[in-house]
Amino acid sequence: MFEGFEKHTRRVNGVDIAYRMGGSGPALLLLHGHPQTHMIWHKVAATLAQHFTVIAADLRGYGDSGKPDDDAVHLNYAKRTMAADMAELMSALGFERFKVLAHDRGARVAHRLGVDYAERVERMVLLDIAPTLAMYRGTNEAFARSYWHWFFLIRPQPLPEMLIQADPAQYLKSVMGARSAGMAPFAPEALAEYERCLSLPGTATGICGDYRASATIDLEHDQADIDAGVKLTCPINVMWGAQGAIEACFDALAEWRKVATQVEGKALPCGHYIAEEIPDLLLEEALPFLLDPQ
Repeated sequence: MFEGFEKHTRRVNGVDIAYRMGGSGPALLLLHGHPQTHMIWHKVAATLAQHFTVIAADLRGYGDSGKPDDDAVHLNYAKRTMAADMAELMSALGFERFKVLAHDRGARVAHRLGVDYAERVERMVLLDIAPTLAMYRGTNEAFARSYWHWFFLIRPQPLPEMLIQADPAQYLKSVMGARSAGMAPFAPEALAEYERCLSLPGTATGICGDYRASATIDLEHDQADIDAGVKLTCPINVMWGAQGAIEACFDALAEWRKVATQVEGKALPCGHYIAEEIPDLLLEEALPFLLDPQ
């Protein structure tokens, strides 16, 4: 996995960020989701590296990146803070402009990255999310049942952390295995990495901090953008699983067009974990957009 890539850690924005880097050409930042790590990209990284210098990073709180404590207002895991991590990482690696391919929680970080660092982000592919504010405000029974962890993880410390730490592997399987494809899409080596990292000290704290921030301070930042008329201005391509909750519960394109000026996208024949369920189709859909020079 990740043949030809080198793994590094870089101190940026007060936290250690772990990442793998490979390939050559313009920069492409890959951001993963919950409860995983940068390993979600192992089926597509080699092809992407034929066209880009690929940086596959672990978000703070996840993988082998640093895991600061959650704070009272969840600033340590605000998407603004997590986006600053990635902006500083790309600067430290010598890339002032770059493209982004991001899934799930990483796509929420990418949304904030594209707003706060609009002059640096050229274009983005966002996988299986609608904007956070729209999803919380549009919560219904079907969404709550499907995304139960959104409401479990935001409970006050220490309950969710204790339950995750008690059996990290079971938590991972309860979240990932409950999706439409079950556990079938996940390679044994990748799954072992997800379990290893979920068991690391501080990961449960980081995960809960991430979700608590999304239900509080991130919503404040998103609403402030709306109130000020600030939108994503780079081209974005949003794709989601036709068998998942985004398709069932939201009009993803309509919601993204409320907060972004250049939006295209569609549902794909899969569930939530697009890069691991249908890697070849993802590449077929994403590469032409990412390679577009405009």
